[in-house]
Parts: sequence; structure tokens; C-alpha cells
Amino acid sequence: MTRTLRGFICLAAGLLTSLNALADRELLIYCGITMIRPMTELAQQFERSQKVKVTLTQGGSEDLYQSLKKSRQGDLYLPGEPSYRTKYLSEGLLGEHRVVGYNQIAIFVPKGNPKQVKADLNELLRKDLALILGNAESGSVGLESKRILDERKLFPKAVSRAMLMPDSRAINLALRRGEGDIALNWRATAFFPDNAPHIQALDLDARTAPLQALLLIQLNFSKNQPLARQFSEFVAGPEGQAVFRKFGFLDNRSAP
Repeated sequence: MTRTLRGFICLAAGLLTSLNALADRELLIYCGITMIRPMTELAQQFERSQKVKVTLTQGGSEDLYQSLKKSRQGDLYLPGEPSYRTKYLSEGLLGEHRVVGYNQIAIFVPKGNPKQVKADLNELLRKDLALILGNAESGSVGLESKRILDERKLFPKAVSRAMLMPDSRAINLALRRGEGDIALNWRATAFFPDNAPHIQALDLDARTAPLQALLLIQLNFSKNQPLARQFSEFVAGPEGQAVFRKFGFLDNRSAP
């Protein structure tokens, strides 16, 4: 073997080692739409402090799970409510998790509540109100709304007259555009800076709309388990929880 060839092989090996080391400092996180604001801010903080790259892919919780299941790529999954972990745990893709906050369903109306809507689920059936609901097949807000309405036997009537949206962001956009008068949505999103001037939340009692834990779940096929665990601890810790509170979420000390 010539000296030049040996040098080339050593250079190639060194480059491969460097690329592998770089890959070990990257995270791919599947994040439900509702939590994208705090998670984006925390990802940026983590990137700066740890000199890593964090990529967030956002969407409805069901759609995200199906995506990670198909690709077998990524490190963490943050659905909008805990039933996604329970539903798919037996498939073996979801590992350890940390509670990183809580959210809750509320009734949403335009700012000022011009139609004088009450904090009562029966208001969803008022004939003078255009109703917006989340689609239970695509995202957490639709799934949780269906569960709540099913308990009171209101879902068939409500869904038959509702405009269906794929996620919490689409619901808020429709309300802001004047396409509806009332909706069910995740409470925290009413406090986002772009929504707060246009939308208000009418709180339901905890028996009607219980707090739902936000679980940051490690993916068993992750190639970066230690780094994923470190990020989870950061989000669940004091700095991460301060950011979640800033965006209207209840922190992980608010156990029901």
C-alpha cells in the first residue's frame, strides 16, 4: 500500500468519525402543534448551551406517531395528550417519558364574547353559533374534545354541525378569520401573543375537562439516547417549565 493511499484511508476514516460524532449531537423531535412555541424556544436554548442541532417536526399527534413509526428516525415524541402513549405503547417504539406540563380543553370564543357564550358544553349546540371542532382522527385536540363530548352524549349532535379542523392552530385561525363563533381548543393557545388580542378562553371545571399531561417520550430506536434524555431533563427542569408557563401551560408541578 502506498503512502498516499494510506493517507487517503486515514483521512476518510477521520472524516467518517467526525460525521458520526456530529450525528451523535443531533436530535429530531416530533412535536404536537400546540406545544411548538415553548419547544422551539427550548430547542434554541439547548442548541446554544450544548452546541448541538435540534430539529422539530410539527403536526397532529396521530399524524406524527404514524410518521415516526414509518420512518424509524428520530429521538423524542411530544403528543398533545397522554392517550397516544397508552394507545401505542404495545408497539414497542415508545420508551421512558417525562411530564413536561399540563394542558386543558376550554371553550373558545372571539375576544369580548360578543354572543354571550357561557362556560357550558351545551352552548356548543346553540343554533345561532357556528361551531368549530378538532378532527379526532388527526390531532390531540379533536381526540380530547370527542372524549369530553362523548361522556355527556353530546358528540353526535355537535360533530354533525361543526366545521372540523386538523389541529389547535387551524381552530384558532378559523376563529380569528370569523369563520366560527365557538370552539373547543387547548386552553394554553388562547394566551399565545398572536391569539390573545382576538380570542378568549372560557374555562370549564376540572371534572368536565380534566388536566391532561404532556409527556415527552423517548423513542426506543433513537441513536442518541443520552442526548435525548439530557434534553428531556432540561425541558422538565426549572428553565424548561418557566418557558412552558410563559406560553400559558400549567407546569409539571400542577399534578391533578
